[in-house]
Amino acid sequence: MFKNPILWWRHEGRYYHKDIYRGIKNLIAWFPVIWKDRNWDHCYIYKVLQFKLEQQAYYIGSRDRHTTAKRDAEKMLLCARLCQIQQESLYEMEYMDYEDRRIEFVPMPDYKIDGEPCYEMTSTLLHDNLDEYFAKYPRQYRRALSGEINMFKTSSPEDKTRELIAMEIAHENQKRSRQLLFKILDDNIERFWD
Repeated sequence: MFKNPILWWRHEGRYYHKDIYRGIKNLIAWFPVIWKDRNWDHCYIYKVLQFKLEQQAYYIGSRDRHTTAKRDAEKMLLCARLCQIQQESLYEMEYMDYEDRRIEFVPMPDYKIDGEPCYEMTSTLLHDNLDEYFAKYPRQYRRALSGEINMFKTSSPEDKTRELIAMEIAHENQKRSRQLLFKILDDNIERFWD
């Protein structure tokens, strides 16, 4: 900068006002994401990644400066949706939509903290519609029945309950969506530029 101020001004200096404007705009856009960020859970990493992918997709998609800009924006938004799925554990919790449970908090008479009673959560299955869930994922269902998916390390496939099979399918689907997210990023991230 000090060796050749004219050269510096031509290439960098005259754009400082734009850099300052862009920096302030970025601080405002990122503030809610950073404010809510915490260091104890992986879902916050996905939130940061999701926000970045969405911002870059909207920018590249709206500028349309290269032949694959629209397609790249679609891939980025797909990755952002997969980040959302990972944050919410959407597939891991999906099987619960097919169960009707009654949840109660039962007092524990022998256990108190500072004189206050403690409660134990109990869950009672009233009705399940897991056959519909299994029909939704037939390939994963067959893999869980055969023991190919054995998340809970049961000794034999016959030992698995319906709920255990549903949990294994849900876990496998969540894992597959995470692998898809990083596969798309691995294949395309270097092309995500304007």
